Amino acid sequence: MNQPPNGFWAQAAADPHRTVLVAPGGEEWSAGRLHADVNRMVHGLRAAGMSEGDAFAVVLPNGTELLTAHLAASQAGFYLVPVNHHLVGPEIAWIVADSGARVLITHERFAAAATAAADEAGLPESHRYTVGTVPGCRPYADLLDGHPATPPEDRTLGWVMNYTSGTTGRPRGIRRPLPGKLPEETYLGGFLGIFGIRPFDDNVHLVCSPLYHTAVLQFASAALHIGHPLVLMDGWSPDEMLRLIDTHRCTHTHMVPTQFHRLLALPDEVKARYDVSSMRHAIHGAAPCPDHVKRAMIDWWGSCVEEYYAASEGGGAFATAEEWLKKPGTVGKAWPISELAVFDDDGNRLPAGQLGTVYMKMSTGGFSYHKDETKTRTNRIGDFFTVGDLGVLDADGYLFLRDRKIDMIIAGGVNIYPAEIESALLTHPAVADAAAFGIPHADRGEEVKAVVEPAEGYEAGDALAAEILAHCEERLAGYKRPRSIDFIAAMPRDPNGKLYKRRLREPYWEGHSRPL
Repeated sequence: MNQPPNGFWAQAAADPHRTVLVAPGGEEWSAGRLHADVNRMVHGLRAAGMSEGDAFAVVLPNGTELLTAHLAASQAGFYLVPVNHHLVGPEIAWIVADSGARVLITHERFAAAATAAADEAGLPESHRYTVGTVPGCRPYADLLDGHPATPPEDRTLGWVMNYTSGTTGRPRGIRRPLPGKLPEETYLGGFLGIFGIRPFDDNVHLVCSPLYHTAVLQFASAALHIGHPLVLMDGWSPDEMLRLIDTHRCTHTHMVPTQFHRLLALPDEVKARYDVSSMRHAIHGAAPCPDHVKRAMIDWWGSCVEEYYAASEGGGAFATAEEWLKKPGTVGKAWPISELAVFDDDGNRLPAGQLGTVYMKMSTGGFSYHKDETKTRTNRIGDFFTVGDLGVLDADGYLFLRDRKIDMIIAGGVNIYPAEIESALLTHPAVADAAAFGIPHADRGEEVKAVVEPAEGYEAGDALAAEILAHCEERLAGYKRPRSIDFIAAMPRDPNGKLYKRRLREPYWEGHSRPL
């Protein structure tokens, strides 16, 4: 089959016995089985009072339940609100309440935070469902059992409403208008065409990061809609990822640089144990990738190592391995459905080669921040929007990022970009992870502080700090070098590689004024 029917639902009807999902632990799911649960969930949510345009929230690990919820929302005109399960009760409560979620689905692993959130948001117990047994919640099976496995009537395309993490204030939902179309009237797998990934073609998609993340769910759902089986990881480890690629002959995945760094740290005998030659697209994003890490991954995995830049709001750039090797450090050229521009602080569009704020726009439609018209209007120039990244477009249209405005260090009037410092730190074998940021300095305004997570087998202390600082002297100009190093047991990153730098920086600024 060269061209599959459009969308998961049509494919499931045409070939219900085809395996479409390998759950964490190895259980295989057929298209027909998943389709039946999706239909039951739509009927169950409607029985709970939901109608087109309503939202429901999920606090779930990677598994069949989250994908069932996504597919149900997508054919019933609902908004699915995936919630980061690492958040605490009040943070989850804000999202549940702000989104207007009519139903909450969670897992017993996250029940304490999720039920506290439901209490705070005022969601009745009758509309809380949990995988596993949790007091004050109905079993997940109650949402499906007793409802027909047949497709619901009045099918219409729904969307995901992701909440941005933001750098200040409350997160906001990114809400797109419902198109009012049948699900099959929109080509839901077209996104992967940007990266040269074709329907079927013996492709197998590995989900190795949490599905609550915008890009991870978008990649996974697009793959499912164009006929690619999914292999799910619930919790990531480098050797297990290699095992799954080898076992299932996985062909594409979405990754982050932290995963690259930890894969490369594996002993050579472990790397040699697994065959990764099936990989066609190891697409990474979400955080800057140090050049030496990228080169090492290309040396190991070959030209499948590809990079993109995007935001939950939309827009983006893409670079193949070949393009990156010709222009090291680039995050690529604009997608065919996107446009990139660089503007100065006065809103003037800058020519090639000049540093400014990166703006994007999409040709496929706009968005708004849920219940926040002020934020929707802010940081826009015409149809372009920005998430605050600084960068340069070269004469060929390739984008090179520097840092986020909020992370830039200004010491003695000189702009210093932490990503460059972090890249240098990560070349030291004792550094498992690193962050650089500005801390108060009476004369210069800010000075560079580094926080390091030591690699296994290295002891944090003054001697190691001195060794790492000496290492930086060989790689960084004097004004860029960290003035001091503190150690941390584990860097505050979410599983997608996003570093919560604000959490590291804030204690140093107590009693001082700095916009955060």
